[in-house]
Amino acid sequence: MPNDNNDELVFLALGGLGEIGMNVYLYGLGPPKERQWLMVDLGITFPGPNEPGVDVVLPDLRFIKAEKQSLAGIVVTHAHEDHIGAIVECWPELEAPIYATPFTMGMLKAKQSEFGRQTRLNLNEIPLGGRFNVGPFDLEFVSMTHSIPETSGLAIRTSQGLVMHSADWKIDPDPMAGKPIDPAKMQSLGDEGVDVLVCDSTNVLRDGISPSETDVAESLIEIIKKAKKRVAVTTFASNVGRVLAVANAAHAAGRHLVVAGRALHRVIDVAMDTGYLPPDFRYLGQEEFSNLDRNEIVVLMTGSQGEPRAAMSRAAEGDHPEIKFSKGDLIIYSSRDIPGNEKAISKVQNALCRMGCEILTDREDLVHVTGHPRQDELRQMYEWLKPKALIPMHGEARHLRAHAAFAQRCGISAPVVPEDGDIVKLLPGKPQIVDEAPVGRRYRDGRLIISGQDGPVRERRKLSHVGIAVVSLTMTRRGEVVSDPLVALDGVPINTRDDELMEEIILDTIDGTLESIPQGRRKNHEMVRDAVRRAVRAAFNEEWGKKPIVKVLLHVVD
Repeated sequence: MPNDNNDELVFLALGGLGEIGMNVYLYGLGPPKERQWLMVDLGITFPGPNEPGVDVVLPDLRFIKAEKQSLAGIVVTHAHEDHIGAIVECWPELEAPIYATPFTMGMLKAKQSEFGRQTRLNLNEIPLGGRFNVGPFDLEFVSMTHSIPETSGLAIRTSQGLVMHSADWKIDPDPMAGKPIDPAKMQSLGDEGVDVLVCDSTNVLRDGISPSETDVAESLIEIIKKAKKRVAVTTFASNVGRVLAVANAAHAAGRHLVVAGRALHRVIDVAMDTGYLPPDFRYLGQEEFSNLDRNEIVVLMTGSQGEPRAAMSRAAEGDHPEIKFSKGDLIIYSSRDIPGNEKAISKVQNALCRMGCEILTDREDLVHVTGHPRQDELRQMYEWLKPKALIPMHGEARHLRAHAAFAQRCGISAPVVPEDGDIVKLLPGKPQIVDEAPVGRRYRDGRLIISGQDGPVRERRKLSHVGIAVVSLTMTRRGEVVSDPLVALDGVPINTRDDELMEEIILDTIDGTLESIPQGRRKNHEMVRDAVRRAVRAAFNEEWGKKPIVKVLLHVVD
């Protein structure tokens, strides 16, 4: 491609650096004030314990929304929620064409149908390994092995050089679904000259090579054959290879496969349509569960991350309409805990244990393998691609820094470890941070999308720690108190350490505050409201050592 000396190639993450999930990456080409942008992935993450009531966390797109006329397109590397989950909700802000391979496109269409939105996405299907142009970017999908079919790295050719965006990947010579990585293709890119590798860092802290999906499949067969009672397996719904492995294990053990969970049904439909599950793939719906003997069942379920309304969670609480467990049943967690979900998962597992179920995880047996590269796999990728520089992505801060250090030990330059919002000049020259962009989080809260900076989630967080006190006052316009104040307390102690009623302490505080304000000054109702609020907070702090949220409702009558 022609090299314009005024052009720069920059990289910017609006999510995915310093966290697991919400992957949104931007590549910009051109002079600083005239860049054309390419978005790679547009994902979500799930709320943590400090985000009460939130359904899903979405990226803050204000930077690229302001540049939407320069956004050439959105390329999706694979169909995991942390890479695809925000597209349907956020696309109307961007309105750029979307490019993806057939399976990923099928999952995106299914997701759009699930939302019931009337928005017609601008969808462009690209074949596996396809090469295509998006604005000034010459792009090529490079098939990678991961825990979902058709994961594709992205070779980005520009006037300034070649960048390889790895997406999520591992080296698995015998995956259950899809093709393994093609070493010849990687070596060909290396021979062409990879200037910068932007690479998955999730599993860099572990040495060696990850086991294969086929190893898990063989292990599941042996485990399920030995089981005496019911067997339930929960895994990530998108792991088509694992779905096939569980189905094969059920068949080998002479059991029926039952599937419970809408997400699993959706993935199975798309996988059958695109050839990743055989056309004769058969399973029973959850309504057949109660018609089968305990030793005839393998039930594949959603809920591996403790999601409250998923099939496994509902069964553990005893409120699933069809699935019931009892003593001696084997529950296999064919997954790994996503950081932040540990408490929710533990709650479900403890409920299952109280029923008398046996829990089996990857800590006890080979029932799960990662979809991300360990150190020997990273080293192999470096040898194939021979990148001049590396930018670590997709991981928490410790993963990114460990990846940079590992790459340097392997002889690769990794001069910067960017965070979300850092604009990194990749080419020409050595990568360096040159600017920053606004980033943040937004929340799907019921049917609304709200800001993560302020608003109800922040208030809920405070409510969860200190509760609330609501004071009701009725005054005339002249400042006369018409009736006794009322107070409602929620989430605060009933009694003080001296065993006095907290409500009485607060009512006395309100009375004392009102009496201390001369009647002439009480005409300033805002001043009265603020004085009462501050006095009540101070009284709580004196008696309790904490300051709850205090709301003062002041009613003015003639």
